[in-house]
Amino acid sequence: MVEHYASVTVHAPAHQVYTLFTHFHDFPKFMHFVKEVTYYDDQRSHWVVQVLRQYEWDAVNVDWIPDQQVGWRSTSGLHNSGKVQFQALGPNRTMVHVYLSYAPPTGALGALGETLGFNTYFESLLQEELNNFALMVEQAPPGALDPMSSHYLFHSNSATARKAITSRQSAAMAQDPMMSPQALAEREARIKHAEEMAQQAKQRREEELKWRAQQELQARQELLLLEREAATRSQALREREQAEAQQRQPHPIYDTLGGRNAAVERTALGDKDALRPRYPWYEQDPMVSRLPKPQDPATDELEKLESPWLRSIRGSPLELE
Repeated sequence: MVEHYASVTVHAPAHQVYTLFTHFHDFPKFMHFVKEVTYYDDQRSHWVVQVLRQYEWDAVNVDWIPDQQVGWRSTSGLHNSGKVQFQALGPNRTMVHVYLSYAPPTGALGALGETLGFNTYFESLLQEELNNFALMVEQAPPGALDPMSSHYLFHSNSATARKAITSRQSAAMAQDPMMSPQALAEREARIKHAEEMAQQAKQRREEELKWRAQQELQARQELLLLEREAATRSQALREREQAEAQQRQPHPIYDTLGGRNAAVERTALGDKDALRPRYPWYEQDPMVSRLPKPQDPATDELEKLESPWLRSIRGSPLELE
């Protein structure tokens, strides 16, 4: 037995993906290599595929788990079996795993063909058909459980569009009410309407994006203009201040040499000279306080004597009375 594996991520809920996959008879409508899937009953089916040459087999369903797995094994024709598992990755994402094994139909020669590269070729075909299934699901309306609602059906590369299906598949499709001319016309009308609505929505989105881009560009231009105007006003203000400073008349005290405290910094409380007393010896005799301060107080007798004027105000000490 030769084993093959393929997988694909489908952007749809697991229940929807599982249900759409179980419509085996719709496979030729969107798959390339499946030429026929017809039912004997709800458990048995007949398959025809074209891979280098045509292969046929009857299959029976095995190991089905709702929303999780479908399985099969052949009962006649090409000996094969497999299973498809549906792994939910999120509310709208499902990973589909396909496991397939079969016996090469020509014995040792078939095994040699597998060794020489048919194995890789078959896996690429299996992956291609699985990708077709994912596109069919994703192009169906949200929540749709019938493949006939998908816009991907009958695409140009499908077996039905290429008229590569078998006569038995054609007969089965002719008996399907969903394949009647009226049903197909209604389907085409729905698809056309949906495409028109999608095109209109796309145009609205493009127009909205274009309008937003224009608004952003206009806002950037206005901001740049405001910045330039602010810079121009600031430059003009600096130039005006410089011109006024050059033309301003000098202050009679602070801006002229020889003025009172001309070299002293101005403060909120006035010139600093006003912060200290003009006559620090105001407690002494008025006649003595204006005398120059002696260079050596220890030898100056005037400093040792108390001012008669201050004594007359304060009074004589008690010990002298």
